[in-house]
Amino acid sequence: MRPVRAAQKANRSRAQVGRRSASPVSRSVARHGTRRADTHRDGIVARLGSLLGNVLAIRRPMLALTGGLALLTVIAALFIGGYVTRATAAIDRGIDNVLAAAGFGISQLHLAGNTRVPPETVLAALGFRPGQPIFSVDVDAARARLMTLDWVADAEVRRRFPDDVSVHLVEKVPFALWRGPDKIYVITRAGQRITSAGVDQFAELPHFIGAGAPEKAAELMTAIGQHRAVAARVRIMQRVGERRWNLILDDNVVVQLPEKGWQRELETLEHLIVDKGILERDITQIDLRSKTTYFFLLRNGGKTQVQRGKSA
Repeated sequence: MRPVRAAQKANRSRAQVGRRSASPVSRSVARHGTRRADTHRDGIVARLGSLLGNVLAIRRPMLALTGGLALLTVIAALFIGGYVTRATAAIDRGIDNVLAAAGFGISQLHLAGNTRVPPETVLAALGFRPGQPIFSVDVDAARARLMTLDWVADAEVRRRFPDDVSVHLVEKVPFALWRGPDKIYVITRAGQRITSAGVDQFAELPHFIGAGAPEKAAELMTAIGQHRAVAARVRIMQRVGERRWNLILDDNVVVQLPEKGWQRELETLEHLIVDKGILERDITQIDLRSKTTYFFLLRNGGKTQVQRGKSA
């Protein structure tokens, strides 16, 4: 039994020694193989990174610059040759045709409120064309163009789908004629110039002359309107030095009003015309600027004066 057990122990010991001696070798081989694979992989990555860095650092900017210049050259050539413009116009025409065929092209224009502005002038200012897609109508821009017309005080432009545009104008009201430094203008009550064209048709309006007259015209006309005899005789109202008024009556009789208190002197003039028959006399000028005396200039060049409160 002992020899057998001894033999078994001896065999077991040799097997263990064999396993111990083999394990370090296997592990060493495995580690060596792994290191070789990692080294190979790191080498490939390093070479690729180096190549990419070279391309980015040297070659790509040049290629990008060259490509960009070539692209700009092609685009410029297309614009200069009109290809882009023609292509864009063709696309726009195609879209317009599609919208018109669908019933969204402008086919009607309703115009109201214009008595002095011709319809063709309104159409030209609007800038619309028949068949134009109603979606492309810029109502704000169209209104702005209408507001530049002489007689237009206000305007409204509306789209009415599918194919209708309505325009309503508010025109300026002529109030008087004003002779400016170079032209005669039709003006509004607020003194705004309307136009210098066709002023002959407004000859019945009150006439003003002198710098600053348009801004004060309404105030003077309101005051004159309260005195029937004066209103019936006044032909021209002259602003003098932008400070006071002269009234030019029938037969070119000039009435000089004061800078202040001129409203009261209109009542004085009414009294002289109605009660004293001053305009029946041979005078050319009535000076009402003095608070104490009336001055009259006669046609023969003579001059007379009358104290206020006494008979003229």
